[in-house]
Amino acid sequence: MTGVPASAAGGSGAKPARGAAKPAPGAKLASVVVNQASLWNIANILTMVRLVLVPCFVYLLLQDGGYDPVWRAWAWAAFAVAMITDIFDGHLARTYNLVTDFGKIADPIADKAIMGSALICLSALGDLPWWVTGVILFRELGITLMRFWVIRHGVIPASRGGKMKTLAQGVAVGMYVLALTGPLATLRFWVMALAVVLTVGTGLDYVRQAIVLRRQGLAEERAEAESGR
Repeated sequence: MTGVPASAAGGSGAKPARGAAKPAPGAKLASVVVNQASLWNIANILTMVRLVLVPCFVYLLLQDGGYDPVWRAWAWAAFAVAMITDIFDGHLARTYNLVTDFGKIADPIADKAIMGSALICLSALGDLPWWVTGVILFRELGITLMRFWVIRHGVIPASRGGKMKTLAQGVAVGMYVLALTGPLATLRFWVMALAVVLTVGTGLDYVRQAIVLRRQGLAEERAEAESGR
């Protein structure tokens, strides 16, 4: 015990100074409500919509054996909405400072879920070779794990090539979801080929960045340890 009264030490027993403005009765409650409501911002809502669209998309795509053009058109619509929300939720979160811990976790999960489910379903239906699905999913999951591997040393920013890869994958998968024939079916093959090339190329570039970032981080840690001796 210090022998100092709680009121003098600023402890919990201190009484407010005479004449000081008292907080409004609902001020604390309002503060709590605001903190709780921060989860329900437009960016997170769009991410939640994308997560809900994943099972809806799979259901629509696999109706009537997965080859009905009408059902596949509806599946394409669900996939397109998911891709559009992917563009806007991140932009809104950064622009209006709506970044939350939930968004950081849920956004990449939603991205991988909608793309992964589309690729797996298309390969299961025989529309897309399994090796294409394997290459894309291996790259996406591998890069995500690698980001966590180097996160204590820094963040690997999304590159222009990565954004082009995402666009190419979205367009290619969307074209495969639709029941296209003739020249359009040939076109979607080349769009998917471009998507695979960008997937592999940007994946290798991210690996290079991760190695450089980790080496720099370890060098800085060693330098700090030596300077502290």
